[in-house]
Amino acid sequence: MSKKDIRALTKDQLRDFFVSQGDKAFRGNQVYEWLWSKSAHKFEDMTNISKKTREILEENFVINHIEVDNMQRSSDGTVKNAVKLHDGLIVESVLIPTESRTTACVSSQVGCSLDCEFCATARLKRMRNLNADEIFDQVSAINQESLLYYNHKLSNIVYMGMGEPLMNYNNVIKSIEKITSEEGLGMSPKRITVSTSGLPKMIKKLADDEVKFNLAVSLHSAIEETRNKIMPFSKNFPLTDLRESLEYWYNKTNSRVTYEYVIWKDINDKQEDINALVKFCSYIPCKVNLIEYNPIDDGEYQQASSKATDAYMHTLEKNGIVVNVRRSRGKDIDAACGQLANKS
Repeated sequence: MSKKDIRALTKDQLRDFFVSQGDKAFRGNQVYEWLWSKSAHKFEDMTNISKKTREILEENFVINHIEVDNMQRSSDGTVKNAVKLHDGLIVESVLIPTESRTTACVSSQVGCSLDCEFCATARLKRMRNLNADEIFDQVSAINQESLLYYNHKLSNIVYMGMGEPLMNYNNVIKSIEKITSEEGLGMSPKRITVSTSGLPKMIKKLADDEVKFNLAVSLHSAIEETRNKIMPFSKNFPLTDLRESLEYWYNKTNSRVTYEYVIWKDINDKQEDINALVKFCSYIPCKVNLIEYNPIDDGEYQQASSKATDAYMHTLEKNGIVVNVRRSRGKDIDAACGQLANKS
């Protein structure tokens, strides 16, 4: 019989387990702290627990902890981890440093459920969702790397790695609960951003669940026909439905949305594309991140000219919309946005 992963147990279940073994309930609190606050990989690491108790844990449970199978460092300081899961599958996560912060970009699925034409991850078959503890482990590993290489704790987390986070809703929410808990990593939810390709029903669920983290939407075009070409799955989620869900989100949470937007040559680099984005931005308070495109080998999608980016910037700013240009990091190790494809 396979042993149960101990991190699937709540603190109360751990306490009950120790009582059933004739031990004190508080032993469950100690083990829980080792698992989450201290990110213990092995029972033998739990040094304030007796050898006999650790043997009981070994007999009954496992810790299906991730392993960083391969780590690459970019010339710009970005770190990419190829993360091996307990069943041998691989996902990737990224540490992105700037002068003022370090950001973890984490994965939520092995592969992806969607079919965005420009994204390397979308070409991988979705094999399974990640468990909450596997997402938590990615963050914990990057936090340790941030301390090692940059001498300070991780400051921000983005769910923008492999997979569509809202198609792994329960595990993503559980992972954020652990990350933000004082019994976990104690991070503020305001330092966490979950990015979705735009699933209206799940955006409304986020609002109903009164989440405290930030929401980003991969928009890339506010013209239906163009968006459907770039992201074919969106034919099932028209822009009118997306708009309604985002209005619902804002009315419920009073939290503005970030639109992630890549500009491509001859695809969405015309004035009509800019005007459509300006109109879409008028519905609720928002900001726009214009993202540098990162090629994924075949050259079908090409980075737009700087002139096109400047035109977007000028028009958005003229209409009072907050806009930033995001330069890609880690391109030399395929760690940039849209490039995560387990090449290692």
